[in-house]
Amino acid sequence: MTTPLFVQVRCKPGTTYDVAGQINLREFHSELYSTSGEFDLLVKIYPPEGRDIGHFVDESFGGIEGIERTLTTLTFKAF
Repeated sequence: MTTPLFVQVRCKPGTTYDVAGQINLREFHSELYSTSGEFDLLVKIYPPEGRDIGHFVDESFGGIEGIERTLTTLTFKAF
């Protein structure tokens, strides 16, 4: 299994639940959380082995109405 990456999603006002629903329908994530603070959602993803992370994230979130911005954090090792 690959190490996970985390994507924080900022949604346009009033669209968080719609965006979360669209992410759920695409089934590319392992966990999806509503969060407080600068971003509205936190998505945990195990990308396919050997896939280009940039392309994978772009394809996974591309075309989802209501997303204003994303921030991707790569992980290396769990302690």
